[in-house]
Amino acid sequence: MEELKDTQSERDERNLAIDRAGVKALRFPVEVWEKNGKLQRTVATVSLAVDLPHHYKGTHMSRFVEVLNSHGRCLDVRSMTALPRELLTRLDAQRAHVEYQFPFFRAKRAPVSGGEGLMDYEVRFEIEAEREATIDFVLTVMVPVTTLCPCSKAISARGAHNQRGVVTYAVRFREPVWIEDAVDLVERSASCELYSLLKRSDEKEVTQRAYDRPVFVEDLVRNVASRSEAHANLTWYRVEAENFESIHNHNAYAVIERGLRPGSPGSPERNGPA
Repeated sequence: MEELKDTQSERDERNLAIDRAGVKALRFPVEVWEKNGKLQRTVATVSLAVDLPHHYKGTHMSRFVEVLNSHGRCLDVRSMTALPRELLTRLDAQRAHVEYQFPFFRAKRAPVSGGEGLMDYEVRFEIEAEREATIDFVLTVMVPVTTLCPCSKAISARGAHNQRGVVTYAVRFREPVWIEDAVDLVERSASCELYSLLKRSDEKEVTQRAYDRPVFVEDLVRNVASRSEAHANLTWYRVEAENFESIHNHNAYAVIERGLRPGSPGSPERNGPA
């Protein structure tokens, strides 16, 4: 067989290293562990990248897909770190980055009627690997919630405006955190959680529940932050809330990011699941 020219390995004379080069927006079927011990099948959007030294013209894109396919479809926090480590070897890199983002479904019962429906949450697994260093793993959940404005309630003779918001909650940890537990922590911090199925009795309940628990966007991130700082397993968190305001033509936004204990962001010893 004729040997083909390896253009990617040719020398580049511009003396500029690249922080990340690879593939992204790759759809891939995966399985994710639920807290009840079952495997949930879903579809992830995957990004794979490595750093590229200044003297290489390009990286070998096909190798990313080969490595992805060789590691199976089950996203287990304790074993999936093998994928970025193989990227380091196969692509002769110093750093590798792997990201899976996927919808995660939960069955939820309406608060009064008990009707069951499925809620979906966007989840992201990010893994950063360096040669001779501990793996960095970040879990992110994107949770839709209801917020009711305390100011509107205080100044109005009747009612108060409320809206849907999205909380993006990212954590580092000593031992793996269940997706469901991260979602629950966020939902408890809002005026009310969302449901996919509500009858009239349920609608009355969630409307009144939100009215009894008004929160600004600032309250929302502080509520999540307080619960995070009381969580003995977490070493770092970032909580970002965005309210899609119902009476303004802008969104309300707040964010808190903290390293909690020895092993704050940037230190190699911070994570347990490596």
